[in-house]
Amino acid sequence: MNTLFSGLMRDAAQLTRTGRLVDATQLIQRALRGDTSPAEAPTTTSRAVVEDDVIEAQVRVVEVEQTPEPRGSEAADAWTPGSFTHQGRSIDYMLFVPASAQPAAARPLVLMLHGCTQGAADFAAGTRMNELARENGCIVLYPEQAKRAHGQKCWNWFKTQHQQRGRGEPALLAALTEHIVAQQQADRSRVYVAGLSAGGAMADVLGHCYPDLYAAVGVHSGLPHGAANDMMSALNVMRTGAPEARAGAAKGSPPTIVFHGDADPTVHPGNGRAIVAGAMPGTVSEGRSAAGRRYTRTVHPASPGRGDAEHWLLHGAGHAWSGGSAAGSYTQPDGIDASREMLRFFLAHRSTLASEPQQAP
Repeated sequence: MNTLFSGLMRDAAQLTRTGRLVDATQLIQRALRGDTSPAEAPTTTSRAVVEDDVIEAQVRVVEVEQTPEPRGSEAADAWTPGSFTHQGRSIDYMLFVPASAQPAAARPLVLMLHGCTQGAADFAAGTRMNELARENGCIVLYPEQAKRAHGQKCWNWFKTQHQQRGRGEPALLAALTEHIVAQQQADRSRVYVAGLSAGGAMADVLGHCYPDLYAAVGVHSGLPHGAANDMMSALNVMRTGAPEARAGAAKGSPPTIVFHGDADPTVHPGNGRAIVAGAMPGTVSEGRSAAGRRYTRTVHPASPGRGDAEHWLLHGAGHAWSGGSAAGSYTQPDGIDASREMLRFFLAHRSTLASEPQQAP
């Protein structure tokens, strides 16, 4: 990291700690795009103090209806809010239970982790995961990061206390997953986790920390488990990419599917490659979405200590969910349908470690 970049990041961190999020975000945007020219002195605005670290450059608020409009046979689908507390931490969530599956049948469950500045309803709308889950009879759980935990609603994937089993956000999210599995009598062998950006990074954390709970992992525009240990290292790895040798050294990698745009200005595409680093050599194919967006797909077979993996490099795509809906934020509607491909990958995997209920610490 060069001196000017480091200086901008230190200034951004200081502005964040004093509550000046707008000024901090502008500095982060400049640093991530390599603009290290002298800047005008920031204005002094009195704001409430915020202690969270801001690690995502783009900020956009999208108003989304909390309840989808029921139509015909969809009227019986359940889209309900809830709240859960574990070890003194509380979290709100939205839960989608489709009417298409028989209630007595054990259904798969997908945990969906939104990106920074997003919420559960926004993420559901953008990914269209509920629509696809209805087709496949899946339950979908959308936890929502609280602003008290992070001012930009980012999951704290880059802090060591949130990268370990039994601690912090991984413990809370795993316990919430266990709670919903029991409540809905979901299929314990078919529980999955996916996320975008900071949510994708946290999905990879959960997959490594709780292989007995999550049968497969989906990471879109995210980063590998352990890529950073504080705000500064997070910003650096977002800008330059995680070292593949370090990321690939991790053992016990679960089956994982990765999507990343090669024109992503927020999270370097090298992070997507680092997630699958160390996997067996794969089969490469080229293709296009229905709208003409090119991609390169590499399919890696499983090997001792690692599940099979897929890596989708999305050509010309930015920091956005491929094939998503414009009704949500951070979506690229003309891309390959990442939600459909994730569900296909997920449902091809069952856990062999989840025969008995687990007590998530």
